[in-house]
Amino acid sequence: MGGEGIGEADALTVLSLPQRDLWRLLDVTEGVRRSFKGDGVRLCSIVNAKSGLCSEDCSFCSQSRRSTADVRKYPLIEEEEMVRAARDAKSRGAREFSIVSSGFAMRSRAELETVGNAVERIRSEVGIETCVSLGTLSAGEVAYLLSRGLRSVHHNLETSRRFFPSMCTTHDYEEDVRAVRAAKEAGAWVCCGGIFGIGETDADRVELAMTLRELCVDSIPMNFLNPVPGTPVEGRNELTPFVCIKIIAMMRLCHPGREIIVCGGREVNLRDMQSFMFAAGASGTMAGNYLTTTGRPAEDDVRMIRDLGLTILPV
Repeated sequence: MGGEGIGEADALTVLSLPQRDLWRLLDVTEGVRRSFKGDGVRLCSIVNAKSGLCSEDCSFCSQSRRSTADVRKYPLIEEEEMVRAARDAKSRGAREFSIVSSGFAMRSRAELETVGNAVERIRSEVGIETCVSLGTLSAGEVAYLLSRGLRSVHHNLETSRRFFPSMCTTHDYEEDVRAVRAAKEAGAWVCCGGIFGIGETDADRVELAMTLRELCVDSIPMNFLNPVPGTPVEGRNELTPFVCIKIIAMMRLCHPGREIIVCGGREVNLRDMQSFMFAAGASGTMAGNYLTTTGRPAEDDVRMIRDLGLTILPV
């Protein structure tokens, strides 16, 4: 298979494979991962720098305006707290640290400069790669953060263009697409993926994969629904470990040369099969806690990676 990846029809075939074909699938996907990405694993970590208080109505999110989930709500944290969180992340083995803020966009210049100050200090004092997830940033805002030392911009599309209105009505899919294009235009490394298990079909999953290819994103974060009580999807539980593995495999085969980073919900959905995500094609994972849910201890992830004979990429 060349570097262009499989097409829509083959991607749908991967998602329809019966469980008896698991080992054959993993033999292929691990070979593709090793060929394009080697045995190095990227560990990243985040800080929830501004929690709740979101005007958007995304059905899966415990911070959205539709949510009644019991989550902390607070304004943007101080620069020093961001830097301290980055130091903690590095001590857990992370090579990338992301500052995440709730809300559709960060339009306050004072807040943007606080993040910029933290980014500059994290690069110079902590010495790890920096990323931000601040909503729909303009190309100019991304350029400003890049001038402070930023490497990556994260902005998920979440799902397919077709299914998006079923999970969010407060903004249009094309606004997210424009934000991704703006980050690329400004010269950032762009991290863009989605969440699975929110009611989408296999066709939606493949459509997202094809859209990410069209946008030439650099890294694809994959989240699996961890249904939080108080959200509209709190009772949804349609994923199994095998379904998750097939989705990861499909994304790897569609994007053989991209980073595939498995993030939120892996503990809940992959359960005892978490280590299979690397054979399925993952080249990285998120260590530590997520935005409003807890992850497992980072040392457990480090041990899992080493037990598999893989190596954690250094800073």
